[in-house]
Amino acid sequence: MKPLLTEATKSLPQNPLAGIGWMILTGLFFVSVTGIVRHIGSSLPAIEMAFIRYAFGILLVVPALISLCKNPPTIKLTRFFAIRGFLHAFGVILWFYAMARIPIAEVTAIGYVAPIFVALGAALFLGEKLHARRIISIVIGFIGALIILRPGFQEINSGQLAQLCAAPIFAASFLMAKRMTDNQGTGIIVATLTVFCTIALLPGAIYSWQTPSPHEIGWLFLTAIMATCGHYTLTRAFKAAPITVTQPLSFLQLVWASILGVILFNEAIDIYVIVGGGIVVASVTYISHRESKATRARKSPAVVVLKSPTADQIKS
Repeated sequence: MKPLLTEATKSLPQNPLAGIGWMILTGLFFVSVTGIVRHIGSSLPAIEMAFIRYAFGILLVVPALISLCKNPPTIKLTRFFAIRGFLHAFGVILWFYAMARIPIAEVTAIGYVAPIFVALGAALFLGEKLHARRIISIVIGFIGALIILRPGFQEINSGQLAQLCAAPIFAASFLMAKRMTDNQGTGIIVATLTVFCTIALLPGAIYSWQTPSPHEIGWLFLTAIMATCGHYTLTRAFKAAPITVTQPLSFLQLVWASILGVILFNEAIDIYVIVGGGIVVASVTYISHRESKATRARKSPAVVVLKSPTADQIKS
């Protein structure tokens, strides 16, 4: 079976410093998004907030949409765009729901399990081999997730469950995005995601519609700007550097999210969330390192590259 993510080793030059820069910017943009959504809270239905965010996002990607209209994609590629958009939309609903109900740092930490689901998905659906070291790393990653959730020691609430369910959905969306970076421009990838997410969210938003205040409209417009910029910088990071360079930087998002929660929302720093998030990031980084070594060992013209940032980088 053809791997979902392939790229020619000679066709995509790498620039690690640029990749680091783009990934840091991505983290800042998406932490800003989490702060805004947390500020709005649960005053509006999650699906309505997600719809308004993506509807505003369409205004920001008009240039890319004009280019797409001049050179329309094939039916097969359009179908691929649509599947990713509808899948991502469901994950976004879960993420908005979680953001209104659990601390920012906890949403970020739980999102770190997304790359683990990528590794499992590659093994289950793409025929990738799971060697002993990768299996151990995946197990350690899930142990980190259990430290964050602490089942049996505290009640797992609906917000935690929503974010946990969003993680594999966002992982699948990222796999699809990485595949598209091989032959599609950054603007096209972001624009098509924005359009199809908006379409997917529209029926549910109409059904549960509550008239938002001008204050909420303004914050959601700012969310659209931050999130669209985040998707753009994330896609640039995909192109610029291998995951072994950028993945460890994702832990900075947990630090920033914790600081944001303390300063703006009086959320206490949970040591279990910090420790568990650190364990998951370390596990994901090692999985990426082993994948990179295996890729170089194969020395084939096309290699499998699993670049899997956190769900917190994808979401909105």
